[in-house]
Amino acid sequence: MDSETSIEWYVSTDLVEYKAALKTMETRVDGILDGAPELVWLLEHPPLYTAGTSAQAVDLLDENRFPVYTTGRGGEFTYHGPGQRVCYTMLNLASRSRDIRKFVYDLEEWIITTLAVFGVEGERRNGRVGIWVEHNVEDSPDLREDKIAAIGVRVRRWVTFHGISINLEPDLDHYSGIVPCGVSDFGTTSLKALGISISMDDLDCALQQSFEDVFGRKTFNRFD
Repeated sequence: MDSETSIEWYVSTDLVEYKAALKTMETRVDGILDGAPELVWLLEHPPLYTAGTSAQAVDLLDENRFPVYTTGRGGEFTYHGPGQRVCYTMLNLASRSRDIRKFVYDLEEWIITTLAVFGVEGERRNGRVGIWVEHNVEDSPDLREDKIAAIGVRVRRWVTFHGISINLEPDLDHYSGIVPCGVSDFGTTSLKALGISISMDDLDCALQQSFEDVFGRKTFNRFD
């Protein structure tokens, strides 16, 4: 793709209902197939759970706590809610590289590079989806490993949608209604829980710069 090609960079300031987000993504995917610009959409959802194509019913521990949505993205159950930055990426892999594994790797790298801006070392783990951090446990010499960011994508005719989420300061207790991503042996954390005090705007700025570093410098149009 030409380095001057524009990618729309949209930030929603109000909470976005999940069904509305799905409709917007579906519409933009169809538009990209007809020549519309690619889109990176940053938003927050009200509290909810989503089930990916690999979700197991046993991993939904409390079906009445929040709304549960079945979605076509890859992965298992995850939580979305206020204080978590969701990044939906609608990119045309036909104009980049027709390599879904590379795309997922690049999404991971996007998260890792973003976290590094704030001094947090995010890491991949074999057999576990998402990005993980090791951190000290209070009053203990032991290190704990928790998930700080999730990944779930779908691709239609080489156009991607869904994407990533990074925990800035969500209510981590909200994860207790599911087994996140089917992994029960590890917990979930956030930048706030790690002692990182930043705003959502700070995180967004880092996400934009890191996106350009990983996916290539583009011309972004930001709409608030």
